[in-house]
Amino acid sequence: MSDTQASPTIPTNRAVLNLAWPLTLKAMMLHGIVVIDAWLVSALGEPALAAMGLAASFGALLLGVLAAFANATQIRVAQAFGTGEPVNLKTAFVAGMIISLVVALIGLVIVWSLAGTFIDHFAHTPWIAGEARSYLSVFLWVVMLEAVGQCMGSYFNGCGKTKVPFLSYLVAIPMNVGISYALIHGHFGLPEMGVTGAAVGSAAGALARVLFLAVGLLGITGGFRNVSGWRNTTLRVSIRRHLAFSLPIAGTFASNTVANYVSTLLFVKMTVNDFAAMTLIQPWVMVAGTFSISWAMATGIAVAQLLGRDCRGPELDSFLRRAWRGALIAAGIVALAFFGIILASGTLYDNLEAGTRAALLSFLPFLLILPFPKGSNAMCGHTLRAGGDTVYVMNIFLAAQWLFRVPLTALFILYLDLSVTWVFALFLAEEVVKFPSFHLRFLKGEWKRGLADD
Repeated sequence: MSDTQASPTIPTNRAVLNLAWPLTLKAMMLHGIVVIDAWLVSALGEPALAAMGLAASFGALLLGVLAAFANATQIRVAQAFGTGEPVNLKTAFVAGMIISLVVALIGLVIVWSLAGTFIDHFAHTPWIAGEARSYLSVFLWVVMLEAVGQCMGSYFNGCGKTKVPFLSYLVAIPMNVGISYALIHGHFGLPEMGVTGAAVGSAAGALARVLFLAVGLLGITGGFRNVSGWRNTTLRVSIRRHLAFSLPIAGTFASNTVANYVSTLLFVKMTVNDFAAMTLIQPWVMVAGTFSISWAMATGIAVAQLLGRDCRGPELDSFLRRAWRGALIAAGIVALAFFGIILASGTLYDNLEAGTRAALLSFLPFLLILPFPKGSNAMCGHTLRAGGDTVYVMNIFLAAQWLFRVPLTALFILYLDLSVTWVFALFLAEEVVKFPSFHLRFLKGEWKRGLADD
């Protein structure tokens, strides 16, 4: 990704890349909290893994909601960072932290009141139910710690220091693995806690991450002790404006989660081979596509900072043109990754039946195209959000998911009985449907007002 000559205040593509790669690895590591627990617990056998899976579904949902609010805080911090006003940074961070903690507490109350009934209903044995309850009771501490950690990470990301949150995971993950392993099996004189030991390890890793970020934050801000006042006159008004900005982003995440869950229930109605193919390819689509999405997120951070500096003219347009070229390169890299994954599927999954392998191979043409409209849509979405146009972005996602992809998935599977190839093609078709709405709104340019009317 070459760097074109630009004004000293305008980020180059290299600067965007420096923001994007830590975001990519951090996103993978965040998903890895539950993945690591599952890997370590798998040695205890299928019942233990089932117990952890039941409980972790609640934890993963709460972590996802917190990540959505943290993304909103990240944009607000980036806008504030661009203004160069310490009071704006303080306001964005404190308002974001309060909202994150309140959301986490509400989530904990809901989960604690409903999870027991859910676990008892779906657990195959009383032992599995008991282990799931025990794991969840500890993992909820992870949720509270991540409410703090993700908000602090958003502060660093919004200020362009994306490597700091990434480094915090390099501290947390080894501690998670070491403590989880010791407590699961009772090594080094520690008690043998089984499934619950994995949750304790995750909590210890999350605590280490929070402490790492807190030390760094205090070092550069001094806890905002010397910054008085709030950007919007009072903290209450600032929280209300921050929440109004954040809720559409959280709503987008919630809608996507429910839509994917409903789609998975529909996939169950397909043949075993077809369902297996969909189950195998979806995690790869998420993981391989992380780099392209992170590039768009990094671009959004840079745009928010530029809007904060009142840069809304030709320099901003020039930056976005260069960033879009970088996004096309990122999409090409993701497409090549998909190509390699499909070709290597026979080696990665050497026990697959012929029907499943044929289904995976049939996805390849769509996988080679998907990263390009998906990446361009992501660029529009993060740019619009950087300018405060969060409700419009949410509406595009809601319409595409609930008026297009989910109904057509049901039609293709339940009534037309089409092949899994047609069902998978809807992932590409959804991006094509969103494409005009995203790009027309972006080209209209109203989002460039950014902070001007906030």
